Amino acid sequence: MSPTLTERPETLSNLEHQVYLTVQRLAADLGHQTAELLKASGLSPAQFNVLRILRGAGEDGLTCGEIGERLITRDSDVTRLLDRLEKQALVTRVRSTKDRRVVLTTLTERGRTLVTDLDAPLAALHRAQLGGLGPQKLTQLLVLLGEAAATSQEVG
Repeated sequence: MSPTLTERPETLSNLEHQVYLTVQRLAADLGHQTAELLKASGLSPAQFNVLRILRGAGEDGLTCGEIGERLITRDSDVTRLLDRLEKQALVTRVRSTKDRRVVLTTLTERGRTLVTDLDAPLAALHRAQLGGLGPQKLTQLLVLLGEAAATSQEVG
């Protein structure tokens, strides 16, 4: 009787490696396509991520550290990202009235308009990228990726 997949560690390891590589390639492809779309607006994916985070934060804004914690891709120099966005008049930074040591970043009207204007093109891109899977498979994929993310966090 031949061993099953779970009984053969080398096969399982190979399968896990194949999944890892496939996820990495897919993430790179999806990220590249998104970067190309954002480039037309003068934004990097990290800058757009900051704008979305700030939109979600509302009028109160967030500190540099809070923004860094919420980034999809950890960027060690959030201050540099904010400097670039501030130069483009997309964000403002002000000292907190409650604690002058705290600097809060908020979206400007221009920043809010830009991120809102990108909602529809990004939704269309994501539909083109993944919509062919259909709602049922997308839901299954989301569940599986969530489980993989939870396992990955336990490891690291």
